[in-house]
Amino acid sequence: MSLILLLHGPNLNLLGQREPDVYGRDTLADHVARTRAVATEFGCEVEDLQSNHEGEVIEAVHAARGRCDAIIINPGAFTHSSWALHDALAAYDGIVVEVHLSNPDAREPWRRTSVVAPVATGSISGFGGVGYELAVRAVAAKLQ
Repeated sequence: MSLILLLHGPNLNLLGQREPDVYGRDTLADHVARTRAVATEFGCEVEDLQSNHEGEVIEAVHAARGRCDAIIINPGAFTHSSWALHDALAAYDGIVVEVHLSNPDAREPWRRTSVVAPVATGSISGFGGVGYELAVRAVAAKLQ
C-alpha cells in the first residue's frame, strides 16, 4: 500500500472560517477526509499534518524520506517565502504535488511566486477542495 503525506502550512487550520469567499467553507478536516476517500480508491493510505510552524513542516518532509511514496502539500504562505521548505522538498526523493485552493496567479502580485513549485513534480491551484482529489489522482498515475 502506498503512503501519501498530506501537509498543510500556516493558517490552514482556519479553513472554513478564514476568508470563505477565497478559500471556501470546507474545513481542513473536510479536505483531509476527501483526500483519504479518494486515496482509498487507489489503494493508498494518507497521513496528515497541519502546522503553523515552518520547522515542523520541514521535519515532516524529512521524516517522509524513504517512508512515503508522495507528499501532497498546501504550503500556505510558506509557498512564497520558505527556502528551507524548498530545500527539504528538493532532498525528498518521491512525488511532490503542490496544491492551492485559490489561484495564486489571480491574486496579489506577491502570491504569484512559489519557491515550492521548482521542486514539485506538479502544481494544482484554483479548483478549491477538488484540487486535493486531483492531486491524489496525479500521484496514483505517477506511481503506476
